[in-house]
Amino acid sequence: MTKQLRANLSATTLFLHEWLLCPQQIGAILPSSKNLASAMANWLPPEPGEFVLELGPGTGAVTHALLERGLRQDRLVAIEKSPRLAGLLRERFPRAHIITGDAFQLDRVLKKHVRQLNFVGAVISSLPLRNFAPEAADALARKIRAVLRPAGKWVQYSYYLGNGRPRGTSRFELLASDVVWWNLPPARVSVYQKPCETLQP
Repeated sequence: MTKQLRANLSATTLFLHEWLLCPQQIGAILPSSKNLASAMANWLPPEPGEFVLELGPGTGAVTHALLERGLRQDRLVAIEKSPRLAGLLRERFPRAHIITGDAFQLDRVLKKHVRQLNFVGAVISSLPLRNFAPEAADALARKIRAVLRPAGKWVQYSYYLGNGRPRGTSRFELLASDVVWWNLPPARVSVYQKPCETLQP
């Protein structure tokens, strides 16, 4: 068994363990597939020096795709609630800013841990928003909007395949929404953009 295969099995085992402990928080029974991760990484900002915020990175499947697509590791800020998963991410991506914390409190978390960060070019979210109360999803959307620069993008996937816009996205422009069928289960990747003319959250 190769070292990479052992690492993947270990990460998947940890992911399943965390899902059993907190199924609402994790929202999936398997890490994102390469196809889903690649579909999300397609929306990285074109400017190489921009910061990107990842919410709920889990074992780092999407994180890996972001870095493969060209994101500098020191420009990645990731917020993971599970201390064990956050520890795994620090081992895998030692130059990234991996924060153990609640993504729903991202404003406080960023202020405490990444003080030089004012705006990000994109927010890449794997959070299972439909598992949470509408008020919580709305509050998170406002915080995402506040941290995004004008024209910044919020990339969100969901296992709900319908075309309806989720709560909290009404103040964003919908750029794209496509289903990644080669994922277990299939997932919809939706991309929202903060209006260019909006300078305030």
